[in-house]
Amino acid sequence: MNKLLLFMMIIILLISMISMLIMIVSKKSIIDLQKSTPFECGFNPMSYKRLPFSIHFFLIAVIFLIFDIEIIIIIPMIFTLKSSMLMYWLITSTMFVLILILGLFHEWYNGMLNWTI
Repeated sequence: MNKLLLFMMIIILLISMISMLIMIVSKKSIIDLQKSTPFECGFNPMSYKRLPFSIHFFLIAVIFLIFDIEIIIIIPMIFTLKSSMLMYWLITSTMFVLILILGLFHEWYNGMLNWTI
């Protein structure tokens, strides 16, 4: 038992020494302004402003990903038709497709599918 305690203390001591050494070595001593600026193909950037990001494009991308994942969920449902009970399969498939259609109508009525802003 004493050997186990001794080994644990040595391991904890080694880990703490290595951690302290890493913290000391990894700190940057000089913060260089030139190194912290963006680099564009060897030239200084023309402007430092960030371009505005279209939130409408982001919404269209998210909607595409959601419906893409839903298609991935629907395809195995077709393959499980042979191995499942028809009534349970119809109820599950109908509910899932109904939820998808309701989500599509909700996005349509909120104007998320209109490409113009």
